[in-house]
Amino acid sequence: MKKSNFVALVMGTVSGVFFALGMCMAMLPEWNAFRPGIIMGCIGLLIALITVIVWRKMEHKKPIKITGKAVLTVAVAIIGTLGLGVGMCMTMIWSHMVAGIIIGLVGIVVLFMLIPICKGVK
Repeated sequence: MKKSNFVALVMGTVSGVFFALGMCMAMLPEWNAFRPGIIMGCIGLLIALITVIVWRKMEHKKPIKITGKAVLTVAVAIIGTLGLGVGMCMTMIWSHMVAGIIIGLVGIVVLFMLIPICKGVK
């Protein structure tokens, strides 16, 4: 295993743990830790961003250019993920089965749109 991959693995794991624990703290009312959970989740996201920067630097890759296509890709990914997540919450937590399934399926379709956006249609 290359050193850069090992560093990315460790940093990615740490960021994932911080993010997951932060979201559990924020979403579980029994813990009474909404604000610290949001802070910990943001720390996890920050570590994930640093992981990408460090890995790219160790691999001697150019920094990521922010283009219209990159912004569109990220926006579609966020919208699709939120749609899928809201659909799951509506189904499992809020007991709105039909609406939750429909919104979740729309989120999945939006996520499938990422394939032609990233790879293109030939």
